[in-house]
Amino acid sequence: MARIYLSPPELSGSELAALSGALDGGWIAPIGPDLDGFESDLALVAGRRYAVAVSSGTAALHLLLHACGVTDGSEVLVPSLTFVATANAVRYCGGHPVFIDSDDDTWCADEDLLLIELERRRQAGRLPAAVVTVDLYGQVARCESIAARCAELGVPLIEDAAEAIGATRGAPAGSFGIAGAFSFNGNKLITTSGGGAVVTDDEDLARRVRHLATQAREPVLHYEHTEVGFNYRMSNLLAAFGRAQLSTLEQRIARRRDINAWYRTLLSSTPGVRVMPDDPAGRPINWLTCIEVDPLVAGFSSDDVIAALATDDIEARPVWKPMHLQPLFAGHELVCRDPDNAVSTRLFERGVCLPSGRMGDDGRARIERALRSLIGQVTAS
Repeated sequence: MARIYLSPPELSGSELAALSGALDGGWIAPIGPDLDGFESDLALVAGRRYAVAVSSGTAALHLLLHACGVTDGSEVLVPSLTFVATANAVRYCGGHPVFIDSDDDTWCADEDLLLIELERRRQAGRLPAAVVTVDLYGQVARCESIAARCAELGVPLIEDAAEAIGATRGAPAGSFGIAGAFSFNGNKLITTSGGGAVVTDDEDLARRVRHLATQAREPVLHYEHTEVGFNYRMSNLLAAFGRAQLSTLEQRIARRRDINAWYRTLLSSTPGVRVMPDDPAGRPINWLTCIEVDPLVAGFSSDDVIAALATDDIEARPVWKPMHLQPLFAGHELVCRDPDNAVSTRLFERGVCLPSGRMGDDGRARIERALRSLIGQVTAS
């Protein structure tokens, strides 16, 4: 019996042909027609003019923060409930992340809270060097007002859309702020085995990011460098793989949303269990379906859910551990409404990421049996 993973890579069936085509053409290094084509495809998906494909989503964030002038001592506002890469990229630049709590309706950064913090800092004369929003688990953050206010204040807004390619909220994921960042890690909806991209409408920013990603080499015949650069460009081979993946983006989104709807139906009558809300103003891709378990109401905990699934070799995990709780960022500020009841802390304590990758009827049946067994035990007691 095969293990059911949280979000395994999904092949479309055309990746091998795409790789063979790139190999037959001799385009292996970080230049080539597939890299150009992948960047054009990504810009179209994000509703942007330019895209720069790089080695990871983390590299995309690092390049953007570096290009925006984040440096030693710079403060950057970042959601607390996110993968560590979002905050690590700030630290790569020598910056200091200031964490923003989540809202209860989307689990993304609290838009009103972030706006209040921006205004507080404006009045104090210490605006952040940048703001980063995160499209959590495939849902575009509520950042229209944030984008507008950041533009007024001259603060760069970067949209970490690593988990949300293809999602929309009035506009596509990656289209808010000065630039967006995608990830193509192996567990993402679209993968290149590893990789990422910057998407932007700013031609100068795109040129700057591309320059930095290729060791900041000057355009002369010999190797000339006037600043530190990075070896962050994506190879043409991986781009060919990505183009094959991207051609089936809408089908992949439809499958994830169908799985999410199935979980909602399955758990709809279970007291104390709430599926991560879908923002009605947008179309999330439901990269991962997550639930929140109130143990006092449900009679079981998030750990019990993970353990029940594990008995049948089914992978589930807690939601992201908030950055303000990570030992790495001990002492960093958390901007929240109630320090004793931070939303992101509660979601970590109660949250579970459920298997959300492509699965057949047998896989769904195994998951349902494991969940119903746990719920049934509580009901029977």
